[in-house]
Amino acid sequence: MIPAVLSELEDVVDLADVVILVATGTHRGNSDAELREMFGDEIVDTVRIVNHDARDQAELAWLGVHGDGVPVWLNRQWVDADVRITTGFVEPHFFAGFSGGPKLVAPGLAGLDTVLVLHDATRIGSPDATWGVTHGNPVHDDVRAIAEATGVTFALDVVLNRDKDIVAAFGGDLLPMHAAACAAAKRIAMRPVVSPFDVVVTTNSGYPLDQNLYQSVKGMSAAHQIIRRGGTIICAAECRDGFPDHGSYRSVLSSADSPQALLDQISRRTATTPDQWQVQIQARIQSTSRVVMHTGTLTDADLAAVHLEQTADISTAVAESLAAAGPDARLCILPEGPQTIPYVA
Repeated sequence: MIPAVLSELEDVVDLADVVILVATGTHRGNSDAELREMFGDEIVDTVRIVNHDARDQAELAWLGVHGDGVPVWLNRQWVDADVRITTGFVEPHFFAGFSGGPKLVAPGLAGLDTVLVLHDATRIGSPDATWGVTHGNPVHDDVRAIAEATGVTFALDVVLNRDKDIVAAFGGDLLPMHAAACAAAKRIAMRPVVSPFDVVVTTNSGYPLDQNLYQSVKGMSAAHQIIRRGGTIICAAECRDGFPDHGSYRSVLSSADSPQALLDQISRRTATTPDQWQVQIQARIQSTSRVVMHTGTLTDADLAAVHLEQTADISTAVAESLAAAGPDARLCILPEGPQTIPYVA
Protein backbone atom coordinates (compact mmCIF):
# COMPACT_ATOMS: atom_id res chain seq x y z
CA MET A 1 0.00 0.00 0.00
CA ILE A 2 2.72 2.49 0.94
CA PRO A 3 4.63 2.05 -2.36
CA ALA A 4 1.39 2.68 -4.27
CA VAL A 5 0.69 5.86 -2.31
CA LEU A 6 4.24 7.14 -2.74
CA SER A 7 4.09 6.39 -6.46
CA GLU A 8 0.96 8.55 -6.77
CA LEU A 9 2.63 11.36 -4.83
CA GLU A 10 6.02 11.41 -6.52
CA ASP A 11 5.01 13.85 -9.27
CA VAL A 12 3.41 16.35 -6.88
CA VAL A 13 5.61 16.26 -3.78
CA ASP A 14 9.29 15.93 -2.96
CA LEU A 15 9.89 12.72 -1.00
CA ALA A 16 12.12 14.77 1.30
CA ASP A 17 8.92 16.42 2.53
CA VAL A 18 7.17 13.12 3.26
CA VAL A 19 7.12 11.55 6.73
CA ILE A 20 5.72 8.08 7.34
CA LEU A 21 4.36 7.83 10.88
CA VAL A 22 4.04 4.30 12.24
CA ALA A 23 0.83 4.36 14.29
CA THR A 24 2.04 2.24 17.20
CA GLY A 25 -0.47 3.51 19.76
CA THR A 26 1.04 2.72 23.16
CA HIS A 27 3.09 -0.21 21.86
CA ARG A 28 6.86 -0.16 21.41
CA GLY A 29 8.44 1.27 18.29
CA ASN A 30 9.58 -0.98 15.45
CA SER A 31 13.25 -1.82 15.02
CA ASP A 32 15.12 -1.05 11.82
CA ALA A 33 14.86 -4.69 10.80
CA GLU A 34 11.10 -4.68 11.41
CA LEU A 35 10.67 -1.47 9.42
CA ARG A 36 12.58 -2.98 6.51
CA GLU A 37 10.36 -6.04 6.64
CA MET A 38 7.27 -3.81 6.65
CA PHE A 39 8.27 -1.27 4.01
CA GLY A 40 11.25 -2.68 2.12
CA ASP A 41 14.80 -1.34 1.95
CA GLU A 42 14.12 1.27 -0.74
CA ILE A 43 11.46 3.10 1.25
CA VAL A 44 13.40 2.89 4.52
CA ASP A 45 16.48 4.31 2.80
CA THR A 46 14.69 7.14 0.97
CA VAL A 47 11.75 8.26 3.14
CA ARG A 48 11.81 9.48 6.73
CA ILE A 49 9.99 6.99 8.96
CA VAL A 50 9.07 7.81 12.56
CA ASN A 51 7.70 5.46 15.20
CA HIS A 52 4.98 7.22 17.17
CA ASP A 53 5.75 7.43 20.90
CA ALA A 54 2.64 7.92 23.04
CA ARG A 55 4.75 8.68 26.10
CA ASP A 56 6.93 11.44 24.63
CA GLN A 57 5.03 14.57 25.61
CA ALA A 58 7.38 16.77 23.57
CA GLU A 59 6.19 15.02 20.42
CA LEU A 60 2.49 15.52 21.18
CA ALA A 61 0.15 18.42 20.36
CA TRP A 62 -2.97 19.36 22.32
CA LEU A 63 -6.22 19.38 20.32
CA GLY A 64 -8.71 19.97 23.12
CA VAL A 65 -11.52 17.74 24.35
CA HIS A 66 -13.50 15.72 21.81
CA GLY A 67 -16.10 12.98 21.80
CA ASP A 68 -17.46 12.09 25.22
CA GLY A 69 -14.96 14.10 27.26
CA VAL A 70 -11.76 12.68 25.77
CA PRO A 71 -8.65 14.86 26.26
CA VAL A 72 -6.91 14.63 22.89
CA TRP A 73 -3.15 14.64 22.46
CA LEU A 74 -1.92 13.61 19.01
CA ASN A 75 1.43 13.22 17.32
CA ARG A 76 2.73 16.72 16.61
CA GLN A 77 4.05 15.85 13.14
CA TRP A 78 0.61 14.56 12.17
CA VAL A 79 -1.13 17.67 13.46
CA ASP A 80 1.34 20.03 11.75
CA ALA A 81 1.26 18.25 8.37
CA ASP A 82 -0.27 20.01 5.36
CA VAL A 83 -1.59 16.74 3.93
CA ARG A 84 -2.62 13.77 6.11
CA ILE A 85 -3.11 10.30 4.62
CA THR A 86 -4.01 7.15 6.54
CA THR A 87 -3.41 3.61 5.32
CA GLY A 88 -4.49 0.45 7.08
CA PHE A 89 -6.41 -2.79 6.92
CA VAL A 90 -9.89 -3.42 8.22
CA GLU A 91 -10.89 -6.45 10.25
CA PRO A 92 -13.28 -7.01 13.16
CA HIS A 93 -11.88 -5.72 16.46
CA PHE A 94 -12.86 -7.16 19.83
CA PHE A 95 -13.83 -3.89 21.50
CA ALA A 96 -13.45 -1.11 18.90
CA GLY A 97 -15.73 -2.80 16.35
CA PHE A 98 -13.32 -2.73 13.40
CA SER A 99 -9.68 -1.81 12.88
CA GLY A 100 -8.38 0.65 10.30
CA GLY A 101 -9.84 4.00 9.34
CA PRO A 102 -10.11 6.43 12.27
CA LYS A 103 -8.20 4.07 14.56
CA LEU A 104 -5.03 5.02 12.69
CA VAL A 105 -5.41 8.49 14.20
CA ALA A 106 -6.53 7.44 17.68
CA PRO A 107 -5.29 5.42 19.39
CA GLY A 108 -2.67 4.95 16.64
CA LEU A 109 -1.13 8.43 16.89
CA ALA A 110 -2.53 9.44 20.28
CA GLY A 111 -0.82 10.25 23.56
CA LEU A 112 -1.01 7.88 26.51
CA ASP A 113 -3.49 10.06 28.41
CA THR A 114 -5.85 9.97 25.44
CA VAL A 115 -5.52 6.21 25.02
CA LEU A 116 -6.23 5.54 28.69
CA VAL A 117 -9.50 7.47 28.53
CA LEU A 118 -10.53 5.69 25.32
CA HIS A 119 -9.90 2.38 27.11
CA ASP A 120 -11.49 3.18 30.46
CA ALA A 121 -13.69 0.72 32.34
CA THR A 122 -16.97 2.41 31.39
CA ARG A 123 -16.29 2.33 27.65
CA ILE A 124 -14.83 -1.19 27.63
CA GLY A 125 -17.68 -2.40 29.85
CA SER A 126 -20.35 -1.34 27.37
CA PRO A 127 -22.07 -4.29 25.65
CA ASP A 128 -21.70 -2.34 22.39
CA ALA A 129 -17.90 -2.24 22.70
CA THR A 130 -17.49 -5.46 20.78
CA TRP A 131 -16.73 -7.12 17.46
CA GLY A 132 -18.33 -5.56 14.41
CA VAL A 133 -20.11 -2.65 16.14
CA THR A 134 -19.13 0.92 15.26
CA HIS A 135 -22.02 3.37 15.71
CA GLY A 136 -23.21 3.22 19.29
CA ASN A 137 -19.92 1.67 20.39
CA PRO A 138 -18.54 4.25 22.89
CA VAL A 139 -14.94 3.45 21.94
CA HIS A 140 -15.49 3.80 18.21
CA ASP A 141 -17.78 6.82 18.58
CA ASP A 142 -14.97 8.71 20.32
CA VAL A 143 -12.35 7.46 17.88
CA ARG A 144 -14.41 8.84 14.98
CA ALA A 145 -14.86 12.18 16.74
CA ILE A 146 -11.10 12.53 17.26
CA ALA A 147 -10.29 11.64 13.65
CA GLU A 148 -12.85 14.16 12.39
CA ALA A 149 -11.36 16.86 14.59
CA THR A 150 -7.83 16.35 13.27
CA GLY A 151 -8.81 16.27 9.60
CA VAL A 152 -7.75 13.46 7.25
CA THR A 153 -7.04 14.48 3.66
CA PHE A 154 -7.33 11.00 2.17
CA ALA A 155 -7.80 7.51 3.61
CA LEU A 156 -6.92 4.15 2.10
CA ASP A 157 -7.91 0.82 3.66
CA VAL A 158 -7.81 -2.76 2.44
CA VAL A 159 -9.53 -5.97 3.48
CA LEU A 160 -7.46 -9.16 3.57
CA ASN A 161 -8.35 -12.84 3.28
CA ARG A 162 -6.96 -15.68 5.40
CA ASP A 163 -3.81 -15.79 3.25
CA LYS A 164 -3.22 -12.04 3.80
CA ASP A 165 -4.05 -11.29 0.15
CA ILE A 166 -5.86 -8.03 -0.58
CA VAL A 167 -9.42 -8.88 -1.62
CA ALA A 168 -10.90 -5.36 -1.49
CA ALA A 169 -9.52 -1.82 -1.40
CA PHE A 170 -11.26 1.41 -0.46
CA GLY A 171 -10.13 5.02 -0.75
CA GLY A 172 -11.61 8.46 -0.22
CA ASP A 173 -13.03 10.49 2.64
CA LEU A 174 -12.19 8.77 5.91
CA LEU A 175 -15.54 7.92 7.48
CA PRO A 176 -17.63 6.88 4.44
CA MET A 177 -14.62 4.98 3.11
CA HIS A 178 -14.22 3.14 6.42
CA ALA A 179 -17.94 2.34 6.63
CA ALA A 180 -17.76 0.66 3.22
CA ALA A 181 -14.62 -1.25 4.20
CA CYS A 182 -16.26 -2.41 7.45
CA ALA A 183 -19.26 -3.74 5.52
CA ALA A 184 -16.92 -5.72 3.27
CA ALA A 185 -14.92 -7.02 6.23
CA LYS A 186 -18.10 -8.17 7.95
CA ARG A 187 -19.18 -10.12 4.86
CA ILE A 188 -15.77 -11.79 4.68
CA ALA A 189 -14.83 -12.31 8.33
CA MET A 190 -18.05 -12.63 10.34
CA ARG A 191 -20.49 -15.55 10.26
CA PRO A 192 -23.91 -16.00 11.93
CA VAL A 193 -24.90 -19.08 13.93
CA VAL A 194 -28.39 -20.09 15.00
CA SER A 195 -27.78 -20.60 18.73
CA PRO A 196 -24.97 -20.76 21.32
CA PHE A 197 -22.72 -23.78 21.78
CA ASP A 198 -21.82 -25.75 24.91
CA VAL A 199 -18.15 -26.09 23.98
CA VAL A 200 -16.07 -23.88 21.68
CA VAL A 201 -12.49 -24.68 20.69
CA THR A 202 -10.53 -21.64 19.56
CA THR A 203 -6.99 -20.44 18.88
CA ASN A 204 -5.30 -17.11 18.37
CA SER A 205 -4.38 -17.96 14.78
CA GLY A 206 -0.94 -19.37 15.61
CA TYR A 207 2.43 -17.65 15.46
CA PRO A 208 3.04 -14.73 15.69
CA LEU A 209 -0.42 -13.85 17.00
CA ASP A 210 -0.34 -16.33 19.89
CA GLN A 211 3.01 -15.31 21.36
CA ASN A 212 1.52 -14.47 24.75
CA LEU A 213 -1.59 -14.83 26.86
CA TYR A 214 -2.42 -11.13 26.50
CA GLN A 215 -2.92 -11.50 22.75
CA SER A 216 -4.84 -14.76 23.21
CA VAL A 217 -7.70 -12.89 24.87
CA LYS A 218 -8.85 -12.09 21.32
CA GLY A 219 -9.26 -15.80 20.58
CA MET A 220 -11.18 -16.27 23.83
CA SER A 221 -13.39 -13.31 22.95
CA ALA A 222 -14.22 -14.73 19.52
CA ALA A 223 -15.38 -17.95 21.19
CA HIS A 224 -17.30 -16.04 23.84
CA GLN A 225 -19.61 -14.59 21.18
CA ILE A 226 -21.28 -17.98 20.75
CA ILE A 227 -20.75 -19.85 24.02
CA ARG A 228 -23.75 -20.53 26.26
CA ARG A 229 -23.59 -19.20 29.80
CA GLY A 230 -21.63 -21.75 31.84
CA GLY A 231 -20.12 -23.33 28.73
CA THR A 232 -16.48 -24.24 28.16
CA ILE A 233 -14.00 -22.39 25.97
CA ILE A 234 -10.84 -24.32 25.08
CA CYS A 235 -8.12 -22.03 23.71
CA ALA A 236 -4.95 -23.34 22.06
CA ALA A 237 -2.16 -20.73 22.10
CA GLU A 238 1.58 -21.34 22.34
CA CYS A 239 2.33 -18.29 24.54
CA ARG A 240 6.08 -18.62 23.98
CA ASP A 241 6.55 -15.18 25.59
CA GLY A 242 4.45 -16.07 28.60
CA PHE A 243 1.95 -13.48 29.83
CA PRO A 244 4.25 -11.52 28.85
CA ASP A 245 6.31 -10.31 31.79
CA HIS A 246 6.43 -6.67 30.64
CA GLY A 247 3.46 -4.35 31.05
CA SER A 248 0.73 -4.40 33.69
CA TYR A 249 -1.39 -7.26 32.33
CA ARG A 250 -0.11 -10.04 34.60
CA SER A 251 -0.13 -7.99 37.79
CA VAL A 252 -3.65 -6.67 37.20
CA LEU A 253 -4.92 -10.13 36.19
CA SER A 254 -3.64 -11.71 39.42
CA SER A 255 -4.73 -8.88 41.72
CA ALA A 256 -8.10 -10.36 42.72
CA ASP A 257 -9.40 -13.75 43.87
CA SER A 258 -11.84 -14.33 41.01
CA PRO A 259 -12.87 -12.96 37.62
CA GLN A 260 -15.93 -11.31 39.15
CA ALA A 261 -13.78 -9.70 41.83
CA LEU A 262 -11.53 -8.37 39.07
CA LEU A 263 -14.51 -6.84 37.28
CA ASP A 264 -15.71 -5.24 40.50
CA GLN A 265 -12.23 -3.89 41.24
CA ILE A 266 -11.77 -2.41 37.77
CA SER A 267 -15.23 -0.82 37.77
CA ARG A 268 -14.37 1.06 40.97
CA ARG A 269 -11.19 2.60 39.54
CA THR A 270 -11.16 6.32 38.89
CA ALA A 271 -8.02 6.12 36.74
CA THR A 272 -7.18 3.63 34.00
CA THR A 273 -4.13 1.40 34.40
CA PRO A 274 -2.36 0.32 31.18
CA ASP A 275 -3.56 -3.13 30.06
CA GLN A 276 -6.55 -3.16 32.43
CA TRP A 277 -8.87 -3.23 29.39
CA GLN A 278 -7.49 -6.61 28.34
CA VAL A 279 -7.98 -7.92 31.87
CA GLN A 280 -11.51 -6.50 31.98
CA ILE A 281 -12.48 -8.29 28.77
CA GLN A 282 -10.86 -11.54 29.89
CA ALA A 283 -12.51 -11.37 33.32
CA ARG A 284 -15.90 -10.76 31.70
CA ILE A 285 -15.40 -13.90 29.60
CA GLN A 286 -14.27 -15.95 32.60
CA SER A 287 -17.12 -14.71 34.78
CA THR A 288 -19.66 -16.52 32.58
CA SER A 289 -17.58 -19.30 30.98
CA ARG A 290 -15.02 -21.90 31.95
CA VAL A 291 -11.78 -21.22 30.06
CA VAL A 292 -9.24 -24.00 29.53
CA MET A 293 -5.88 -23.20 27.93
CA HIS A 294 -3.53 -25.43 25.95
CA THR A 295 -0.14 -23.70 25.87
CA GLY A 296 3.43 -24.70 25.19
CA THR A 297 5.08 -22.57 27.85
CA LEU A 298 2.86 -21.51 30.75
CA THR A 299 2.62 -23.94 33.67
CA ASP A 300 -0.52 -25.12 35.41
CA ALA A 301 0.46 -22.93 38.37
CA ASP A 302 0.96 -19.88 36.12
CA LEU A 303 -2.56 -20.25 34.76
CA ALA A 304 -4.19 -21.15 38.07
CA ALA A 305 -2.85 -17.87 39.49
CA VAL A 306 -4.98 -16.01 36.94
CA HIS A 307 -8.08 -18.21 37.28
CA LEU A 308 -7.45 -20.34 34.17
CA GLU A 309 -7.17 -24.10 33.72
CA GLN A 310 -4.71 -25.98 31.51
CA THR A 311 -5.10 -29.15 29.50
CA ALA A 312 -2.29 -31.24 28.05
CA ASP A 313 -4.59 -32.77 25.45
CA ILE A 314 -7.29 -30.86 23.58
CA SER A 315 -9.17 -33.99 22.47
CA THR A 316 -9.50 -35.15 26.06
CA ALA A 317 -10.66 -31.71 27.20
CA VAL A 318 -13.28 -31.61 24.44
CA ALA A 319 -14.57 -35.09 25.24
CA GLU A 320 -14.82 -34.36 28.96
CA SER A 321 -16.51 -31.00 28.41
CA LEU A 322 -19.08 -32.44 26.01
CA ALA A 323 -19.82 -35.31 28.39
CA ALA A 324 -20.34 -32.87 31.26
CA ALA A 325 -22.71 -30.78 29.13
CA GLY A 326 -25.00 -33.71 28.41
CA PRO A 327 -26.11 -35.83 25.46
CA ASP A 328 -27.34 -32.90 23.38
CA ALA A 329 -24.16 -30.85 23.80
CA ARG A 330 -23.06 -28.82 20.78
CA LEU A 331 -19.45 -28.17 19.72
CA CYS A 332 -18.00 -25.39 17.57
CA ILE A 333 -14.39 -25.16 16.39
CA LEU A 334 -12.74 -21.88 15.41
CA PRO A 335 -9.41 -23.09 13.94
CA GLU A 336 -8.19 -19.55 13.26
CA GLY A 337 -9.76 -17.93 16.30
CA PRO A 338 -10.34 -14.21 15.78
CA GLN A 339 -9.80 -14.38 12.02
CA THR A 340 -13.45 -15.46 11.72
CA ILE A 341 -15.90 -13.96 14.18
CA PRO A 342 -19.14 -15.86 14.77
CA TYR A 343 -22.25 -14.25 16.21
CA VAL A 344 -25.70 -15.46 17.21
CA ALA A 345 -28.16 -14.12 14.65
